[in-house]
Amino acid sequence: MSRSVIYYESVRCDKETEAALLAKAEDHPREGFWKAYGRLRLDGKPWNHKRLHRVYVKLGLPLRRKAKKRLPARPKMTLVVPSELNDTCSIDFMQDRLENGRKVRCFNVIDDANREIIFVDIDYSLKSQRVLWVLNHLMKKRAKPKKVRMDNGPEFIAHLTQFWSHAHDIQFLYIQPGEPTQNAYIERFNGSFRRGVLDAFIFQTIEEVREEAEKWVDDYNNFRPHDSLKRLPPTVYAKRYLSNTN
Repeated sequence: MSRSVIYYESVRCDKETEAALLAKAEDHPREGFWKAYGRLRLDGKPWNHKRLHRVYVKLGLPLRRKAKKRLPARPKMTLVVPSELNDTCSIDFMQDRLENGRKVRCFNVIDDANREIIFVDIDYSLKSQRVLWVLNHLMKKRAKPKKVRMDNGPEFIAHLTQFWSHAHDIQFLYIQPGEPTQNAYIERFNGSFRRGVLDAFIFQTIEEVREEAEKWVDDYNNFRPHDSLKRLPPTVYAKRYLSNTN
């Protein structure tokens, strides 16, 4: 290698380019390189995009890209009606708003065997710890389910819930992304719950939501006939046709 190459120093001055890029970054902090390049071209700056990008990177201006979290491959799960209670549960979240616009979330748990709604937890925020609290509560109240079916929501795929499922020897059945029909039992319930409670009233407080939900769930489980259960309520169907493992 020649000595001239080793000791070569560029005489190009990037001060004007740096100032222009910094100004664009300050005025439009959420726009990336190509938007800045386009704006400078419209301002009459004839700089080559390669040179501009070199200076852009040198100044540390590239925006941090949030990488999409890739899910493991989910096999297609065939819906099978269990022959006994507490074999498979389905869980899902719903969302609504109070009159003042504040968001309310509902965490629903049903027994796939008789479509009985086991629990509806309603609060402003429901995270992974709350999901596990509900499942632990139900295990004490009823019996430990063998399997739990759910979608790929962040509360369900968190490391904490994964650890919990292994610790309690409960199989988590994740449906394929974008395939809510693979969790059809609870999706069907969600539709009924939304029509009967969330869309039927305008709630001012979360206590009103809980009170109305409790009354509706009691009627749903004990008195409302279910078309797929020989037109019987879930609890009556369970007593007549299913073995109870409690």
